[in-house]
Amino acid sequence: MTLSPALRDKIIQAVEDGFSEQVAFTQEMVRHPSTRGNEHTMQDFMFRAMRDRGMAMDRFAMDRDAISAHPGGSKFSDTHSDAPIVVGINRPKNDVGRSLIMQGHVDVVPTGPTAMWTHGPFDPVIDGDWMNGRGACDMKAGCAGNIFALDALRRAGVRPAGTVYVQSVVEEESTGNGALMTHLRGYKADAALIPEPMAEEVTSANIGVLWFTLDVEGHPVHVRDMGTGVNAIDKAFRVIAELRKLEEEWNAKKSDDPDFKDHPHPINLNIGKIVGGDWASSVPCWTHVDCRISILPGTHAADAAREIEQRIAAFARSDKAFANTPPKITFNGFFAEGYRLKPGSEAEATLGRAHEAVFGRPLGRGVSTAYLDARVYALYDKIPTLNYGCKGENVHGYDERVSLKSVKDTTKAMALFVAEWCGTETI
Repeated sequence: MTLSPALRDKIIQAVEDGFSEQVAFTQEMVRHPSTRGNEHTMQDFMFRAMRDRGMAMDRFAMDRDAISAHPGGSKFSDTHSDAPIVVGINRPKNDVGRSLIMQGHVDVVPTGPTAMWTHGPFDPVIDGDWMNGRGACDMKAGCAGNIFALDALRRAGVRPAGTVYVQSVVEEESTGNGALMTHLRGYKADAALIPEPMAEEVTSANIGVLWFTLDVEGHPVHVRDMGTGVNAIDKAFRVIAELRKLEEEWNAKKSDDPDFKDHPHPINLNIGKIVGGDWASSVPCWTHVDCRISILPGTHAADAAREIEQRIAAFARSDKAFANTPPKITFNGFFAEGYRLKPGSEAEATLGRAHEAVFGRPLGRGVSTAYLDARVYALYDKIPTLNYGCKGENVHGYDERVSLKSVKDTTKAMALFVAEWCGTETI
């Protein structure tokens, strides 16, 4: 269904008319400090917001056994969230249109020292075009956009003629298991739209991600006898140096990748956290390191994990400091593969028309070197999955913020996309 100019204009104006409410809604979301394991009140808020709009509601827990048995399941650890998944179902009177999943994650990463923030990290201060706050950009503005795009259709006097599933998930920042749980619950549609902050482009390809830890043992002695001991922190640095070599070898493979061959450095190894030792005057006997590394699309997570294990084992055999105590590797979070958006889908073409109607320019395509939940719908539902959202700055850093103009314009494009993709019926 191609939208008439009159309906298109009504929908665009409806987003404008509801935008002050959308901004206030997003601010309320940011006020929830929904870091990993603390998303319960945030999900209660999302449940009520969708229920009060007349959606049929489903709230359910993670099924650890089902996730662990699935090839796309990431690893559980003691810090895995037990917050529920929330789905609001928007059903038409006559289900004659194409169906759609609109998904977003409400979990956010830690803030770091709050003194480094200009404003409180969960204080959604608006400064000109920018809304500040942890999660404002990644991705509470997008989650709000899912709901307010549908609000705009109602304000314009129509609703989707196909079923729309609005999914609010957790664990996107650490495993992707929340999105996978919606798949295991049985939700499926003709396409998926995920408004991650992608600078007003659609994601054409996305890397996969592995999380793992290194535990390294040393031999403690007094520093006066340092030469007779083994420093676990020094040993850990040697393992990290070997992993840096592996990182560069994996980056060299980008020349064969159609989407990432021109990217300067798609594979990133991050040493995210390191702790070790007990006393400044004792040679440390333990070190614990948290690592994250990415993999190119088409690389199986299990194969990449095996290569990491084999590489570290071979290195340990070559270094006498590891002769009796090789490093212990534990995969403890993301165990997720990348994906590609096949070009030429009707879903992408529909989004392209919606985007051009709002922005006056063609929809661009870009790659992402961060994990995206889109991999679940692309790889396991095998449906066109459009990762498309607004502009922002300082994601995962201090003073995270989102452009309100960009939020408004991408919400307009999202609303137009829903109307054309699903078709509309008069309320």
